[in-house]
Amino acid sequence: MERRGKATRRKANRGDAGQILPMVAIVLVVVALMGLVVVRLGMQVDRRAQAQAAADAVALAGAAEGEDRAGSVAEANRVVLESFEARGHEVEVVVRLGDERATARAKKQW
Repeated sequence: MERRGKATRRKANRGDAGQILPMVAIVLVVVALMGLVVVRLGMQVDRRAQAQAAADAVALAGAAEGEDRAGSVAEANRVVLESFEARGHEVEVVVRLGDERATARAKKQW
């Protein structure tokens, strides 16, 4: 009688074989998509930080040495100098790196 119970249980379990495989596949796809989103966001944040750092450098160069120097610093940092506005000893610049824009101001104090 004990043999019959084990045999019946084995047959019932055979229908469940492979049930976890679709679930694992779905979880792997979701994890991969989340990884892609995180990488994409990380790249965007990095590009924004690069644009801001370049804008700061361009503004400092512009305040110290003028628009020509600001342009050469922008070129060296591989950004486009979109605007340069000098008001007295203060300079405001806007630079573009790809689709990111950054603004910075600097003031000559000496």
